[in-house]
Amino acid sequence: MTDRLRAYPQAGLEDNAGLERFEAIKDAAFARRLRERLLPDTEILVARLAELGRERAEAQAELERYRAIVGELQAKLAAAGGSAGVLDWLQRRLAPAAQDRDAAPLLAQESLLRIMSAHVQVNPSGREFFVDGNDSLLEAALRAGLSLDYGCSIGSCGKCKARVVAGQVHRTRHSDYALTAAEKTAGVVLMCCHTALTDLVLEAREAHGAADMPLQTIEARVKAVSPIAEDMRLLHLQTPRTNRLRFLAGQSVTLTLPDGASGSYAVASCPCDERNLQFHVRRREGERFAERILGGLKDGETVRIDGPRGAFVLDEASPRPIVFLACDTGFAPVKSLLEHAMALDAAETLELYWSASGERGHYLDNLCRSWADALDNFRYAALPADPEGEEALRRLREDHARLDGHDVYVAGPPAWAAALEFRLLEQGLPRAQLRVSALEA
Repeated sequence: MTDRLRAYPQAGLEDNAGLERFEAIKDAAFARRLRERLLPDTEILVARLAELGRERAEAQAELERYRAIVGELQAKLAAAGGSAGVLDWLQRRLAPAAQDRDAAPLLAQESLLRIMSAHVQVNPSGREFFVDGNDSLLEAALRAGLSLDYGCSIGSCGKCKARVVAGQVHRTRHSDYALTAAEKTAGVVLMCCHTALTDLVLEAREAHGAADMPLQTIEARVKAVSPIAEDMRLLHLQTPRTNRLRFLAGQSVTLTLPDGASGSYAVASCPCDERNLQFHVRRREGERFAERILGGLKDGETVRIDGPRGAFVLDEASPRPIVFLACDTGFAPVKSLLEHAMALDAAETLELYWSASGERGHYLDNLCRSWADALDNFRYAALPADPEGEEALRRLREDHARLDGHDVYVAGPPAWAAALEFRLLEQGLPRAQLRVSALEA
C-alpha cells in the first residue's frame, strides 16, 4: 500500500473511512479465526487448567513431605554430633541451583503447551499426534497422517471407536451411535465426537496397508476446475461431510460423470484432508472424461468415486531415506506420497526427480521449489523429457553412489516406469525397497 501511495499520492487512501472499516473487519475476523481454529474452547481450557492445578497441588504436597523428612534428618544428624561434614554436604545440596532457576522458563513453556494442546499416543502402533484448538481426536489424527478406521465422522456409524487407556477425553458433539454398557465400562469412545482433555493413550485400529482399505462408492461434487497447463486441469472434488473417502497416499480411484464418461486417476492430495480430493487431468485423445473436464465442468456437478485401489503406498515402518522418480502426470500420486511423508515426518531425507515433456511439463514446479526452499530435508530436480529414463538414472548415479540404503518410488507412463524398474533392480536395489506405479501420461 505504501508503494501505491507513492505512485498515486492523490488517492489519499489514508483518509478513506471505507479502508479503515475494512481493516477493522479484517482484524476482527483474524482474531475470531484465531479463537476458533487455534484455541481450545473455554470448557477445555478450564479443564486443562484444573488438571495442571491438581498436578501442582500433588507436587507441592509431595515437596512439603520431603522437606519435612530433610528437616528431621538435619536435626538427627546435628543431635548425633560428629557429622559436620555430612551436614555441610547436605546444606550445599539443598541450596538453590542455578540450573533449577534456568529451567523455570522451560517449565512455564511446557505448561502453556499442555494448556493449548494435548499429546496422544495410539497403541499398538505407538504412533503419536497432538490435538490443537477445537479439533476432535479423529480430525487431529488424520491431519497428522494416521490412517485410522472411521466412517461418517459425525457420530452415527461407530467405526471410529477407540479405547482410552490413560488420560481424559471431553465430548464435543452429540452422537446417534449407542455404545454398549460393556464398551462404556471399558473406556471406549467415538473419536469423531471427543477431544483430548489431557494427554492420552488410546487403543485404536489403523490401516497398515492397501489391503486394510475398504472399497467405497461416494457421490462427490465438483468444487473447482482450475487450469495448471494448456492441456491440464486440476479437478477439485469435495465429498459429503458424512461420507468421506478413506484412502492411502498413492492410491487411485475411478471417476464417473452422470453421462457415463469415466477415467482412472491417482489422488493427488494428502489423505490428511480426505474430504477435499485433487486430481490432475490431462487431455488424452479419445478419453471422453478428460475432454469433459477440460471443456468446462460446472461447479456443483456430481462425480461418482469408486475406490481406492492400488498398492503404490508409503512403507511407513521404513526408516530409510526416500527417493521419488516421476514422469509427467506420475507426479500426481508422488505428490500425495510426498505430502503424507511430510505430515508423518517419515524419512530423514526426501528427494524428487521429475521428468516432464512439453511446455509447462513441470506444471507444479513452483510448489516443488517452495518445498525445497522451506524444508531442509527435501531436494528437487526438474528433468527434461526422458522416454527411457536415462536422464533420471544419470542424475541418480551422480547424487548416489549406492541406492540400496533408500526406498525408491517410481510413477510414470508404463514404458518409462518399466525401464526404470528393470535398471534399478539390475543395479542392486532390493525388490522390497522399490514400488512402481505405471500410469498413462
